[in-house]
Amino acid sequence: MAESSLSLLTAIDALLEKKRYPALRDILISMNAVDLAALFNEVEDKALPFLFRLLPKELAAETFVEMDSDAQELLIRSFSDTELKDVVDELYVDDAVDLIEEMPANVVRRILRQADPDTRKVINELLKYPEDSAGSIMTTEFVTLRPKMTVEDAIKRIRRTGFDKETVNNCYITDDERHLLGAISLRTIILADEDALISDLMAHNVISANTLEDQETVAQTLAKYDLTALPVTDTENRLVGIVTIDDAMDVLQEEVTEDISKMAAVTPSDKPYLKTGTFEIWKNRVPWLLLLMVSATFTGMIITRFETALATHAVLTAFIPMLMDTGGNSGSQASVTVIRALSLGEVQFRELPRVIWKEFRVALLCGISLALVGFAKIMLVDKLMMGNQSITIAVTLIVCATLAVTVLVAKLVGCSLPILAKLVGFDPAVMASPFITTIVDALALLIYFRFTSVLFVSGL
Repeated sequence: MAESSLSLLTAIDALLEKKRYPALRDILISMNAVDLAALFNEVEDKALPFLFRLLPKELAAETFVEMDSDAQELLIRSFSDTELKDVVDELYVDDAVDLIEEMPANVVRRILRQADPDTRKVINELLKYPEDSAGSIMTTEFVTLRPKMTVEDAIKRIRRTGFDKETVNNCYITDDERHLLGAISLRTIILADEDALISDLMAHNVISANTLEDQETVAQTLAKYDLTALPVTDTENRLVGIVTIDDAMDVLQEEVTEDISKMAAVTPSDKPYLKTGTFEIWKNRVPWLLLLMVSATFTGMIITRFETALATHAVLTAFIPMLMDTGGNSGSQASVTVIRALSLGEVQFRELPRVIWKEFRVALLCGISLALVGFAKIMLVDKLMMGNQSITIAVTLIVCATLAVTVLVAKLVGCSLPILAKLVGFDPAVMASPFITTIVDALALLIYFRFTSVLFVSGL
């Protein structure tokens, strides 16, 4: 794919240099809008406006929507008012809202000036909804029908009004006050008798979302019920918009990207990696690193407190990295699994006892397995093969007991913290690897030194 893209860029550069514009246009109009957007994101800035102007109006608008915000801004600044109006007129309302949210204020004012009054009014209404809500991602361009319509009447209405709608595959039945009564697919309409009433054919129990519902929940609803569009209603059950599957996929991609960033202790960024500046990446990463560095101070305090025991039994120091790493990895396994379950709606707070009980049993099996393998490894490899005579049965028992208990504690901490975080309103993804590891490191050392104190005092 990368080689094909590079060859295409080379061919376009050659045609531009030779001014073979008809051949260039033939290549561009044969491509899909998504592929064109990816191509335009790679071309030189000075060539982008010219290449864009070679596209037919409809294809140009479809391509524009798929381009990244930097390329869109560059094009808008190069457009005349007429060209900008042509593009804005071809955009669906939800795409226009997304565009406005990405642009600086001076560009936004220019875009709104080119939109017709009705479109401008709808855009302003959608911009009032909270960020990340269903209202912020819905479109108001959909087909509505009345329950007393016949199939013949419905088809006429779809043909008359559906041209500028985002989808006609799903139509929604409303009363005179726009209350949502039902839904019907275009397939059902086409296959029905012309004299049949829509009220007899429509589905009455319609799955819908509220305008203030979280966008991630809306996207999950679409995926759960295999829908291509989801109606959005206000508090009085009036139909105000729909969320389509393409917008839901964008939401899920954004949410997954955001969760991955938070799980890696990085502030999420909307820009592609290669287009994010070095200074911006530094700003996204360094606060988390500073926080984790300071929190790791507790680990140093624990080691300092028990430095006398370490000086007396120096061999114990060699096993600290293994214990801390194993504990951190165990906690991360549990936390990532639970965070994923939370994001899919598989786990709720009321199920915390079940989660803890399941992870407790898993932790026992993992802890015992690691302790047994650790015992064999320490005695055979460290003591016999490497000839470390400082390793005794007492030292081995301390390490293996610490290993088993640390795994148990780490998995319980790892499975419970994300659920508790969600309960109090924090993003569960924040409670992933970095924070879990920091907490478990400190706990592993406390367990280690407690076993050391108990077993050595008992004379083992």
